[in-house]
Amino acid sequence: MALLALPVAAANAAGTPPVRYYVAVGDSYAAGFQPGVGATRNGFVYQVPALARSRGYRLQVVNFGCSGATSGSIIGTVGCNPNYLGPGAGGYPAQTQLAAATDFIRANRAKIALISSSVGLNDVNGCSLVVDTTTCFNDGAARLRSAVGTIAGSLRSAAGPGTTIVGTTYPDVFLGAWAVFFPAPPLPNDAGMRLAKSSVPAFRYRINPALKAAYADAGASFADATAATGAYGSLAKRTRLKPWGVLPAPVANVCRISFWCDKFDIHLHTSGNRVIAKLVAAKLPKLR
Repeated sequence: MALLALPVAAANAAGTPPVRYYVAVGDSYAAGFQPGVGATRNGFVYQVPALARSRGYRLQVVNFGCSGATSGSIIGTVGCNPNYLGPGAGGYPAQTQLAAATDFIRANRAKIALISSSVGLNDVNGCSLVVDTTTCFNDGAARLRSAVGTIAGSLRSAAGPGTTIVGTTYPDVFLGAWAVFFPAPPLPNDAGMRLAKSSVPAFRYRINPALKAAYADAGASFADATAATGAYGSLAKRTRLKPWGVLPAPVANVCRISFWCDKFDIHLHTSGNRVIAKLVAAKLPKLR
């Protein structure tokens, strides 16, 4: 494992807290991907350390995230294309992401303050391209319940009982399909609106409960970015957003925080990533 991680410094005489590790696993959200740029420090993982300072932490990111990762690939795929890693990550060419992360955690157990897991969106992203989105989302949620349970359990086993582990979910970026979608056969012309409408109950009643239960089994917290970004608001409430015109309020919010409506891309603007970063940082117990 060749991940970049400098030795953690001890607290100085003035009472400055020691630097401790923040280990991130997951997909492109963890790696900080933004379209047209690639991996950036605008991702939520890289925003957490600054937010954690007010809670008494000095965190050093150790990022195993790999753009394009699914729950299955985190468990079973060896290595990650260097272009898909987050900034500062040295890679793990001979290991799976989960094995590399858990090896690092075990070797540095006493120095780790936080672990986050961001996985699941790539498991259901293909549902945007099928006619029966409901069945696709339901099947994806069932797979996530099992695979994310394995990931979370392995992280907990490596970290021990006292380390803060936070599992994250996602803004419902599929709501953006109400505003911008390019259906091709066999999808009907109103496929975007159908996808947007079906995605809300899918996240609320299938995907997020599956993720939350998987993390809870491992004693991990759950950061509900779907709720925090307003996905469950009324689709009947309308607002005007340039250049897309009048949209349901939850759709407009997704257009503001993500690249779906301007680049037809599931990733987040820096402001959207900050929502997740705040949720993760808030799970850390206050040290001061």
